[in-house]
Amino acid sequence: MLTLHTRIERADHIDDEAVLAYDQRERCRLRVKLASGLEAALFLPRGSVLRDGDLLTGPEGAVVRVRAAMEATYRISAPDSQAVVRCAFHLGNRHGQVQIGPDHLRIRADPVLREMLAGLGATVLEELAPFHPEPGAYGGGHGHSHEHEPRHLLAPVPLRQKIHRPGDAEHA
Repeated sequence: MLTLHTRIERADHIDDEAVLAYDQRERCRLRVKLASGLEAALFLPRGSVLRDGDLLTGPEGAVVRVRAAMEATYRISAPDSQAVVRCAFHLGNRHGQVQIGPDHLRIRADPVLREMLAGLGATVLEELAPFHPEPGAYGGGHGHSHEHEPRHLLAPVPLRQKIHRPGDAEHA
């Protein structure tokens, strides 16, 4: 199993891809199946979020590109910008995660929120799409390293990390 804990800005080659839903891209510890069928263990600092296109590597030297999975979402539009802002306000008031587009909002599919948005006069369309919500006022951006920091460790990696696998025998 690969270990992925370091984000890099660029690579000469990509060895594999990890297609992850938003919930998976914001988890700090995760076991994933890569596009090739190999498994990888992700070690991320609490509060970090992987974005579509991020490149990860680890001690094995493999480079894995993160891809945002298609998810059930709602594309929200309204007759004018004030109505879109009003929808954004009400979604934020409910602490909902929202992706902001140039003329629309996107949220994960939620029938209760759909009904509320329709009541506000919005047009709500179901779409399968990658979901990239705003990180929030205190989110600190999306965690990319800077040009003068070409590599940075995403989280401390224990020297001996045991990742539970179904069917593993317990060792004393």
